[in-house]
Amino acid sequence: MKDMKWKILQSEQLFDDLWFKVRKDTCEQPNGKIVDPYYVYEFPTWVTAVALTEDGQIILERQYRHALGETAWEIPGGCVDDTDASHQSAIERELLEETGYRFKEYHYLGKTSANPSTNSNWMHMYLATGGKKMEEQALDENEDIEIHLFSVDEVKDKLRAGEIIQSMHVTCLFYALDKLGRLIY
Repeated sequence: MKDMKWKILQSEQLFDDLWFKVRKDTCEQPNGKIVDPYYVYEFPTWVTAVALTEDGQIILERQYRHALGETAWEIPGGCVDDTDASHQSAIERELLEETGYRFKEYHYLGKTSANPSTNSNWMHMYLATGGKKMEEQALDENEDIEIHLFSVDEVKDKLRAGEIIQSMHVTCLFYALDKLGRLIY
């Protein structure tokens, strides 16, 4: 297979904030063609999990998402912090903060990209099982998250009805359902 990787000739940081950066690259394709400008959105690494309680219920979160102006069903997750020792420790922290649950087992499901043509980061996906409520939520200042428990079949109904709109969360749900042997749709 031919090498298709572009060479970055020049890179300029256009915007730099806590959760989002934008850079403008000048690139050279293997055939010598120059691509200028090419904009890259840099986000932190993300983690997410399909979280099952001890009795097999899936934890879904309901929260307002301002960019779409919609209140949405999602699975727990967030950004990997500099203080997290690993991707798994990041999702353990996020699950405890957002849901108040701790989990017995974590199964890595792989990684996915929201949009590899513009976004530079990955989202790492997990299946967390054996969840038990241990404490109250410890939400960030701007978070307002409702926690709801659903059976696997109820979550599958929400997927069929298009009620879970975050595409990377849908991806994680399908990987988790496959891992559980419940992907039969």
